[in-house]
Amino acid sequence: MATYNNQLQAQQKPKFSVAITTKGYQSLIANTLRDPARVRRFTASITSAVAVNPALQECDAGTILAGALLGESLNLSPSPQLGQYYLVPFKNRKANKIDAQFVLGYKGYIQLALRSGQYADLDVTEIKQGEYLGKDSMTGKPKFQFIEDDDQRDALPTVGYMAYFEYMNGFRKVLYWSKEKMMNHADTYSKAFSRQKYEELLAGKIPESEMWKYSSFWYKSFDDMAKKTMLRQLISRWGVMSIEMTKALESDNAVAAVADNGEILTTQEVMSDAQEQPELHTGKPEVDAGQALPHGDISQGEPTAVEEVVDLSSL
Repeated sequence: MATYNNQLQAQQKPKFSVAITTKGYQSLIANTLRDPARVRRFTASITSAVAVNPALQECDAGTILAGALLGESLNLSPSPQLGQYYLVPFKNRKANKIDAQFVLGYKGYIQLALRSGQYADLDVTEIKQGEYLGKDSMTGKPKFQFIEDDDQRDALPTVGYMAYFEYMNGFRKVLYWSKEKMMNHADTYSKAFSRQKYEELLAGKIPESEMWKYSSFWYKSFDDMAKKTMLRQLISRWGVMSIEMTKALESDNAVAAVADNGEILTTQEVMSDAQEQPELHTGKPEVDAGQALPHGDISQGEPTAVEEVVDLSSL
């Protein structure tokens, strides 16, 4: 099926701020969103977001627009501060261009789950030293004793991560992973992450000249990636999945395109850790389409540092 992305590949692509004002793109946005007020708001927000991110400006305009429309269809906020989704530039070696990859943030998972009306509560947090008390001898469920003083708690090292939900009917599920388990998970299933290199990075052993190699969100914001992994593991295995959430999970870490009929198509160019199910895989995947660029603002299919990523929201 022909897409606007494919049509653009045959010609010199203008800057996104110019491309989005063309008749074809404006017609596409209008046909997809329908409401004129929504069209104006969407156009303004995505243009502004791309303008402040030099790396994103290098991306294929069609993938930027399609990714943003995907986010809009999920009704997530475009605010970078909310962190509900990201458009992440990565080099697509197969097509010899830079695409914008749609990446759902952990706050986006929470928003979509609560919106389904099935959850009375849902959260994910770091567990600090001394808070994990082991498993209940009868049920095997993890036990915690949280430190009440926030300043004291923040000063302690993180030893693990806990995610939980409670249904409207009172059913609860809690999942706990130690930081050691999370570290091994990332090392095994993330193509852009190396535990050894991460430990060297924390120890200050990486030369400044090589820092561009560590643009993966696992290096820049390990805790946020860990939270996303916990929520995905918890909800996909035990949670109620609405149609909207299923669409979001299937689209996470994908490159989007808009078909001629207005349908948003997604291609899993790069498979990131959050999508991997440990019991289904036996080794570290090979690096494929995503390739970090020397200037350090293009990732291997995973978000770069928070301040470097455009949160076009619905993202």
